[in-house]
Amino acid sequence: MLKVGQVERTEITGYSSEGMGICRIDGCAVFVPNAIRGELCEIKVTHVSRNSAHGKIEQIIERSPHRITRTCPDAKRCGGCQLHHMDYAEELAFKAQKVTDALNRIGSQNIPLVKITGADGTVSTQGAESELQKEGAPAAAFAYRNKAQYPVAEQEGKPVAGFYKNRTHEVIPVKRCAILPEIFDRVRDVVVRWAAEDRVSVYNEHSGKGLLRHIYVRKGTISGQLMVCLVVNGKTLPREQRLVNTLRREIPGLASVVLSVNTKNTNVVLGEEIRTLWGEPFIEDQLCGFTFRLSPHSFYQVNHDQAQRLYAKAVELAALHGTETVLDLYCGTGTITLALSREAGRAIGVEVIPQAIEDAKENALRNGVQNVEFFCADAGEAAQRFASQASGIGDQAFGDEKAVTGHLSPVTAHGSSPDVILVDPPRKGLAPEVIDAVVTMAPKRVVYVSCDPATLARDVKLFSERGYSLSHAEAFDLFPRTFHVETVVQLVRKNPDMAVCVTVNLEDADLTAAESKATYEQIKDYALNTYGFQVTSLQIAQTKRKLGLPTGDHYNLSQKENQVIPQCPPEKENAIREALRHFRMLN
Repeated sequence: MLKVGQVERTEITGYSSEGMGICRIDGCAVFVPNAIRGELCEIKVTHVSRNSAHGKIEQIIERSPHRITRTCPDAKRCGGCQLHHMDYAEELAFKAQKVTDALNRIGSQNIPLVKITGADGTVSTQGAESELQKEGAPAAAFAYRNKAQYPVAEQEGKPVAGFYKNRTHEVIPVKRCAILPEIFDRVRDVVVRWAAEDRVSVYNEHSGKGLLRHIYVRKGTISGQLMVCLVVNGKTLPREQRLVNTLRREIPGLASVVLSVNTKNTNVVLGEEIRTLWGEPFIEDQLCGFTFRLSPHSFYQVNHDQAQRLYAKAVELAALHGTETVLDLYCGTGTITLALSREAGRAIGVEVIPQAIEDAKENALRNGVQNVEFFCADAGEAAQRFASQASGIGDQAFGDEKAVTGHLSPVTAHGSSPDVILVDPPRKGLAPEVIDAVVTMAPKRVVYVSCDPATLARDVKLFSERGYSLSHAEAFDLFPRTFHVETVVQLVRKNPDMAVCVTVNLEDADLTAAESKATYEQIKDYALNTYGFQVTSLQIAQTKRKLGLPTGDHYNLSQKENQVIPQCPPEKENAIREALRHFRMLN
């Protein structure tokens, strides 16, 4: 039986999904940060649970040839970059294995090691010797992020800005972040200096008092335009013009200075109200040959060059020939949708965030793309509506009728089911109802872009059980020096002759009213991410019933006499109410 404080000599045999080394002591798996497979170490046990344990390296007896000196002196304290201790060849090997293991173990597949595209565009394959230098990583693995959010705190009576220590809200004032452009840290230093000189108060999340919360910086990789956004617990800043003048004088490429008003006690960084202090309320950048307008709320991949490679592969796997209808769920500001539109007859994008949809429509207009349409809706709700509509896709839904004539499905004279569906969901993956709706529409191919191999693998298994086979999987390293990795897979319908009568009427679906309904899972996620509360479906139903909102028939309805049903605690009820307001189900 393992005990805390126990020290054992053992070999690191592999990695966890978060990049920690794994060894076994007394038959128990022990997770060890900053360890590299193949190393022989003395490990001190620091924590023991029922099924696993954690430890730390006391001494490295046999050092891995892949171990390097950290390029970031704050990496261990900050915790944002977990892989600075290994060379880039080992990092790519870990990530390729992570994706492959997830698809095989969780997804019940049987595939060889996937290809992975590294930060510089180099593709690593099974058995190939990496040309990467073992002394570090290529230049493209550093300063690649085009967005940063620095939380601000007060330490020893002075404002500081940096990053949250792993799994805490303790701000680590990192002097130079290796994965950010140097200009970002210069912006941070200017704002912190201004806050100190003008005695601007710093927000305290415990008391809810103080003004300056975050320093948000965004840069157009191709355009070079820079946006500085200050997130504040109020409507104004003291001596705003002095700050603007200082930024304009010291920060080259500055194109926009905006204020984000966030007066809520929340972990969400940006507030809904944005006020321009100088310049435009947006910047521009080019991706995949299109020009995109980026506001503070716009979703845009943080690694520009790798995003282009990832999206190019996604379009390739869609295998379009110019006449197909493609549906892009979770479309964000329309980056992939526009890329697909070049190869498709018509492309439809769906996203739940209203501002993102407005940006997507604007981006389509700016680029002169007419064979696309964007709708604001929850992906699950939209997919179900698409799968169940009876009157077809109306020609009025598209700006150019000629773009879609000639490829109406023989299933219906009024519309057609999508030939290809692309999904790029958040980390939690697809909800079961989304998978059900996609399968009902019976597209020839599903292209799945994922930022979490585990949830991707879970969903691949569900698709496999519903008539689709995994035909391609490939990884892309969009987040060098961290354990995160992007994956794109192609799923092909096993029976191409199978016909399902599916027609879609976008007008009748009224998708622009997506904010009128949020799923229970969305409400749970909002309460957890914003307030740290895990709420149940029962508690949501109780709160909705108290507010006079409709609920399912089975929630909180006892079948037994005198049954005592626990009521929702006040603090969780408040979190649920705030979630309902966020999704505009409550005024």
